[in-house]
Amino acid sequence: MKNLLYLCLAVILFFACNNNKAQNNTITEAEKTPKPVTDSVQSKTTGTASSAAEMMQRKQVPILCYHHIVDAPSVGKNSAGYTVTVSAFKEQMKALADSGYKSISPDQLYAYLNYNEPLPEKPVMITYDDTDEEQFSIAKPEMDKYGFKGVYFIMTISIGRPRYMSKEQIKQLSDEGHTIASHTWDHSRFDRYAYENTKEIGGKKKLVNDYDLQLADTKKKLEEITGKKVEHFAYPFGIWDAKGIPELQKRGYKTAYQLATKRDSLQPLFTARRILVAPQWGAQGLIKVMNSSFK
Repeated sequence: MKNLLYLCLAVILFFACNNNKAQNNTITEAEKTPKPVTDSVQSKTTGTASSAAEMMQRKQVPILCYHHIVDAPSVGKNSAGYTVTVSAFKEQMKALADSGYKSISPDQLYAYLNYNEPLPEKPVMITYDDTDEEQFSIAKPEMDKYGFKGVYFIMTISIGRPRYMSKEQIKQLSDEGHTIASHTWDHSRFDRYAYENTKEIGGKKKLVNDYDLQLADTKKKLEEITGKKVEHFAYPFGIWDAKGIPELQKRGYKTAYQLATKRDSLQPLFTARRILVAPQWGAQGLIKVMNSSFK
């Protein structure tokens, strides 16, 4: 009888242990299986792109455009309106810093417009067109004083020519955190591009696709110099047209910059507004225009 009792107890303990083991295995496997991601969690990690209408509702960021920074009254033909004196430029950078402005990059602007990512309380974008050498030798040291980073829209035909930046200077700017972006090969008007056009290149006339020459080839060259992606573009003379925007998108550009005309409500990322800094503006005059022009 005693042996029978021991046998019954052993059977009960055997089945109880196996049942607990099965439950433990079930819990372990359940813990290993990832839980489905809800829409709210996914939107926080990957972001949901904004519509053009949503982008248009966001407050505009002041974007400044500089060309020549010299003490001479003008540089070259028809450039007097594009020249800011060295002293005025220095005063403007100091005024921006004293007023609490922080420089932002095109990538930050893209994230703000497209994904509503936060920006500094007083953001400003400082841009330079045409590859002029003083944008490196004068503008960069002045920005360095205040921790500002600039956006350099490079016209690649000019690289290495007298009075223009070298490849080494462009690479240094990129290495130090400034943005290198495209301003075409030879500054031809964007609204006149054609899929077949005759261009003189290297002293010879060639049949080219303007979009490839001015957008893709320039992008490739700048990426070879910097070792980084080039994803932002400035229209020569600030002139753009809607038919060319898909060509920018196909070639990997995320934003494009005009001058002070109205943004396109369907393409705000590719018609970002800038103001051309006028020669007669003082430091406070610049800030006043910024406040009135970008709302």
